[in-house]
Amino acid sequence: MKLLDMPTHKVFRVIAIALALSTFNAQAQDNIELTNSIESISASNESGQLVVKVGLKSPPKGQPAAFTINTPPRIAFDFPNTENGLGTSMQTFGEGELRSANIVQAGNRTRLVINLAQMVGYDTRVDGNDVLITLQPKGIGGGVAPVPAAHFADASSSAQMHSLRDIDFRRGKNGESRIQIDLSDADIGIDIKQQGRALIVDFQRAILPRNLQRKLDVSDFATPVQMIDAFVQGGNARLSIEPKGLWEYSAYQTDNKFIVEVKAVAEDPNKLVKGNSPGYSGEKLTLNFQNISTREALSVIADFTGLNMVISDTVSGSLTLRLKDVPWDQAFEIILQSRGLDMRKNGNVIQVAPREEIAAKEKIEFSSRQEISELEPLRTENFELAYAKAGDIVKLISNDKQKILSNRGSANFDLRTNLLFVKDVPSSLEEVRKLIKLVDVPVRQVLIEARFVEAGESFNHTLGGRLGYTGPTQAQGGGFAVGNGGRGAISGGSLNLPGAASGLGGLTMTLFNAAATKTLTLELNASAIDGTTKNIASPRVVTGDKTAATIESGVEVPYLEASSSGATSVAFKKAVLGLTVTPQITPDDSVTMKISVSQDSVGNIYSGVPSINTKKVDTQVLVDNGGTVVIGGVYTQDDSNSTSGVPGLADIPVLGWLFKTNTVVKSKKELLVFITPKILKNSLGTN
Repeated sequence: MKLLDMPTHKVFRVIAIALALSTFNAQAQDNIELTNSIESISASNESGQLVVKVGLKSPPKGQPAAFTINTPPRIAFDFPNTENGLGTSMQTFGEGELRSANIVQAGNRTRLVINLAQMVGYDTRVDGNDVLITLQPKGIGGGVAPVPAAHFADASSSAQMHSLRDIDFRRGKNGESRIQIDLSDADIGIDIKQQGRALIVDFQRAILPRNLQRKLDVSDFATPVQMIDAFVQGGNARLSIEPKGLWEYSAYQTDNKFIVEVKAVAEDPNKLVKGNSPGYSGEKLTLNFQNISTREALSVIADFTGLNMVISDTVSGSLTLRLKDVPWDQAFEIILQSRGLDMRKNGNVIQVAPREEIAAKEKIEFSSRQEISELEPLRTENFELAYAKAGDIVKLISNDKQKILSNRGSANFDLRTNLLFVKDVPSSLEEVRKLIKLVDVPVRQVLIEARFVEAGESFNHTLGGRLGYTGPTQAQGGGFAVGNGGRGAISGGSLNLPGAASGLGGLTMTLFNAAATKTLTLELNASAIDGTTKNIASPRVVTGDKTAATIESGVEVPYLEASSSGATSVAFKKAVLGLTVTPQITPDDSVTMKISVSQDSVGNIYSGVPSINTKKVDTQVLVDNGGTVVIGGVYTQDDSNSTSGVPGLADIPVLGWLFKTNTVVKSKKELLVFITPKILKNSLGTN
């Protein structure tokens, strides 16, 4: 192997991977017998350090291969050609940082997994038949760097209550996030932990004033932190900090001020572009080699780019290269493909090995993770849901088609408090936590404003005349009358010839003698009426996204309904003006609406049962937020032309208008529906 300026922790990781590969190669040999076994595991405190003693049947051939996992904190040791002779797969300790140990046998090797409260450094040595694992306290020796402590400061022993005075956010000069909390005193107990992608800070027995219980959206400051949520959790004050991307944090306290700084972790600028990418972006180089070894060609690439490269001992053979002005990442890809090699990039270290070897190594890693997950202790976590129903979440995470829980996991809920209880391994709990964060959100609300307007246009034109005569009564020998349609009628000695029965406009002429005993009256009538527009209703309703809302205005018509026994009861039929809208908010804050409009009226009655005349429109439209759409789907038009008069006399040219009336009626009606959706903004709430 070749290590180029590799950091110490990277060297440690590469050595662990190499040990795992060598273990796999040793296991791949045929007919290997199990020559050793683990007989005992014990823990003791020696000179302030916790020592785990693994007793074997015979002396081991060397120190076991080991690797660490930070979350959850644990150290794994692989013993080749060794079986589990303890008769159990788990042993509990509960001393210091040591919690328990899991022992599992897979094939001809046994893996010992030490579970810790927090990651610490460790050292191993062989003493006869025993392997001694020394767990070093924080700040002593080398080994794997410990993760941040769970407890930042211990709470005072008294029952005194503390409080938070202020929470302030600032952007540092290098783009880091700086959260400053002013405390009532310096004796507040403070716990810090990472929960999923969030950083949780608990202030023990601390009061959080109402004005500080809020969410702060700080995404506009261009720092790793996007949201800060301050709320009360039990008897403590909790601060939830949500960063994005790769980040690290530091926390410290000065008198009554507690500061948390979160800064972004820069990604490696030497990124590799895989062959299936649309192109290569590396710096161009020229290579001209005849029969050069593959290892030397890879070393040239490493020297040119300054990358840290680990080349497996199994890489061999030679090749001829002649490349001119080719991006270095493309040249690297060509070398790998020509020799059947593959690479894996971890941080700023590239590992190169034959494809079969890398596949075998990854298979070991996947198998180890599977074994750990099967032996990993289960944890129970409860989730308090704000908007979603706990029963719906249980169905979602337990769905067989896309199950989020592991085979050992389970979920239940309490209907009264809407609490969700999940018992599973930590990795599955993290997936449940992410899912709840996505779905436990308030449903966006839409205000639907509707206006029903009946737009009508009508024209009524009437033209005609009426001729009247008044004289002595019939007893005095002086009168006659001719009625409409040829019927005669004598009334008070007057004669009326048909004209307009009534008119809104016209001219009246009257002739009479000196004694006013005889009168001749002529009335000419003409009228014209235009249409009008009438506003019917303007209702409003608020509904949720993708939830139907119905508005109705009208009557229910009662009628008698006979039953099979002969008794009668009152039933009702609706005759309403109805609107049903189902809004759906699009990602760009427009609103798609499925609309159904109906206008019903009472029609003819058949055997005592009324019929309903129905006019209905179904449509779907897309409207901007606050925009208005007009639906004019119910349209009617009536035209009529009628003439009434005295037969014969009405047909006389010009003078016939004195004996007839002509009426022309035209009407148009259209029901217009104006719909305006408005998305209601959700304000930042408090927990």
